[in-house]
Amino acid sequence: MTPQEASAAAARVCQLAPVVPVLVIDDASIAADLARALVAGGLPALEVTLRTPAALDAIREMASVSGGVVGAGTLLTPKDVEAAKAAGATFGVSPGATDVLLDACEANELPLLPGAATASEAMRLLERGYTVQKFFPAEANGGAKALKAIGAPIPQVKFCPTGGVSLGNAMDYLSLGNTLCVGGSWVAPQDKVTAKDWDEITALAQEASQLGKG
Repeated sequence: MTPQEASAAAARVCQLAPVVPVLVIDDASIAADLARALVAGGLPALEVTLRTPAALDAIREMASVSGGVVGAGTLLTPKDVEAAKAAGATFGVSPGATDVLLDACEANELPLLPGAATASEAMRLLERGYTVQKFFPAEANGGAKALKAIGAPIPQVKFCPTGGVSLGNAMDYLSLGNTLCVGGSWVAPQDKVTAKDWDEITALAQEASQLGKG
């Protein structure tokens, strides 16, 4: 998979909905129900971060949910890439980018949304062929104002800002011409997941799915 093909695939994922839920899952047994609740609310693209022992099993469970498009976040090493692909992930997300990680994603044909925090990082990824990137950590990095400023001289790159994005500030990003979608965890708060309050999570997803419309 070339970087150009990877970016085209990442763009398709980002264009499915205005918000990609960023999920930290401790119990894989609830993963399918969580995925169904989010998909029912209009958020089909799901990022499961590889931050817990249950993450890969959660991806396996979510991969079977109709209408869902499941990806693996926090990819750091080639081993992460291979494990995520084997578990059924159809895209990957990383907090940053290294040549080793990019090589692994391309070799394993796993479309990657590589992280960039500065203009230089965005330019380096663009030079390699990645025109769709993750802006991370978004809020700590200057927020929507910073992303707008980076976009002015680098209009070729589109972003999915993640990190500190909430319902309250999501539209600050989504209103920018260089933002395809945002990544956020507010649509699946831990207390609602623990309580298995799928109706409330679906309601939060529905609210998020309407951002930027109307």
